[in-house]
Order: sequence, then structure tokens, then C-alpha cells
Amino acid sequence: MSSSPPRTLVIGHRGASGYRPEHTRGSYRLALALGADAVEPDIVATRDGVLVLRHENEISGTTDVSSRPEFEDRRTTKRIDGVSHTGWFTEDFTWAELSTLRAVERLPQLRQNSATFDGAYPIMRLRELLELLDEHAERTGREVTLVAEVKHPTHFASVGLDLDELVAAELAGWDPDRLIVECFEQDVLTRLRGRGLRGRYVYLLEAKGSAPDLVARFGRKALPYSAQLTAAGLARLAGEVDGVSVDKTLLLDAARDGSVRANDLVDRVHAAGLTAFTWTLRPENRFLAPGHRRGSSPRDWGDWRREFELILATGIDGVFADHPDLAVAARDGL
Repeated sequence: MSSSPPRTLVIGHRGASGYRPEHTRGSYRLALALGADAVEPDIVATRDGVLVLRHENEISGTTDVSSRPEFEDRRTTKRIDGVSHTGWFTEDFTWAELSTLRAVERLPQLRQNSATFDGAYPIMRLRELLELLDEHAERTGREVTLVAEVKHPTHFASVGLDLDELVAAELAGWDPDRLIVECFEQDVLTRLRGRGLRGRYVYLLEAKGSAPDLVARFGRKALPYSAQLTAAGLARLAGEVDGVSVDKTLLLDAARDGSVRANDLVDRVHAAGLTAFTWTLRPENRFLAPGHRRGSSPRDWGDWRREFELILATGIDGVFADHPDLAVAARDGL
């Protein structure tokens, strides 16, 4: 008897970030209620080494910090992974200070409904998310996977905060069967594995550019992400990580008639012995391939179902979605 292939893992991207401000308790609770198989926190650190959940360590776009006069003097400019950013950075705050801030919608022009929840939630620590997932499992009997993204480890190491040490300590007791660790820098994945943290390791790859850890080491000679997706690059990665996760634009090609088709990247990843993930499935026109957009407003929903189904039909192992219920519906409708 042949067994059916495992169904694609639907990962609530920063919770249900299409409906609530990302990385908040409301966002994660909603993702669980909408059927996400996993949730993905982005992990950064405070000055005193507390792991908190934010899309970036620069927090002016996801909190009310810019309106807080007591923190006005913390505004500064830093170069993160080769790009200058001006704002407020988690490593310049203690947890006691960050805990006074409130979360806001990162894309208020696109997601006005979510923006109505601005100020409703504080920043979460990683340990609070772990507790929330344990409570959910006890209450419902459904165990949800944690897909933990380690953010900017090279930068944090430069200011004396070793994220591999902090993350390994925080996740030491977590069920390895429900743990995926990911990063755009492979070095930190190697260090985490070396610290004995058990789970699956997934390397994130952008559509262009090079990994920050490679740029820090090799400068302009750093191997580009594109070279890591060749047959030789994938073969090398297969001996070092369990999977790769790519920008969804790398999975889709535009035909001459304007239609959109999936390519063979997932097949090539699988042929190398790796699992394949992609990010991020979103329904708004701004994020859809041109052939799937409908209407003129970037915030309107286009033919998201067609795009989601194209990606799911590739045999992808996991998809990140801001609206996990839509990804579940598309997956279960195949």
C-alpha cells in the first residue's frame, strides 16, 4: 500500500499577522484558532539578554516607541547587515523598558483592520510564546510546531549579545520534534547545533544578495544566495542543514502571455535531499505576482487562491502565511 505524501505545513507568519499586529499574543492566539500547524517568531535580544519577538531589532515601525518622550534620546542610526537604519533598537533597551511599549501594525496603509488593534498588546518574550503553545496543547490536545527565526546574529554578536547562546538556553527543553530553527545566516545554525539544540535546521535564502555572515567574512567576494541554489550549492547545503526556505518569487515564473507558472526549484531542492519551505503567502495585490493582481489598489485582495495553489502544487513542505486560514483553505482544497 502506498502512503500519501505529508501535507504541507502551514506556518502562521509572526502569528496571524494579516489580521492582528505581528508578534503579539492576539496574533499568535488567532493563528492557532485558524488552524496553523506552526507559528514563526522572529527573535531579537534586549540589552540585558532577554529574547523578544520583533520583526527587526529596529522597532519604530512595530511599536509606539516614537511617541514615548522618555525614550526620545535612544533614537540613533546604526548599520545593520550593511544597511543604515535610523530609529530605536532593542539592544539599547532593557526588558523592563521594552515591556512598557505597545505593539502597532507594521503595514497600516495595507492592513487598516489590523491597525485598529494598535496599542492593544505589549511586546512578547520568547518564553511567553512557549508558554502559550504549551497551554494550547494542554487545552486542545493539538501540538503546534515552533519555527524560530534568529535575526541578525552577526550584528548582535558585534554588540556583545551571542544569540546562539541565548536561543540554545531558552529552547533547551523544547520538544525537538516540534522545533525548526531558521536564519539567513548559516553560521548561527551551525553554532546552535554545536550547542546541542535538537530540532530541524532551515537556511533562509533571499531572492538576491548574499548572506550577512558571508559578507562580514568575505566582503564583495561573498557567495551570492543564487549560487547556493545551484545543484552544487544545494548538494553542499544538504550536508549541513535539513532544509532551505526561499522567497516565493523564486518559485514562480511569468510566461509571455502574462500568466504565472511554478518552476522546478522545489523538485531540485528535494532531489538534493533537503526539505523546501517558502515565504510569504499573502493575498494583497502588493505581494502577489503581477498576473494574479486584481484591481488597482495594492491593499485589495487579488487572485490569492490561484497563487497559493500554484505554490502548494509544487510539493512544497511548508509555507509561511500572514493569513493562515487562507493557506489552510487552499491546501485542503487541493
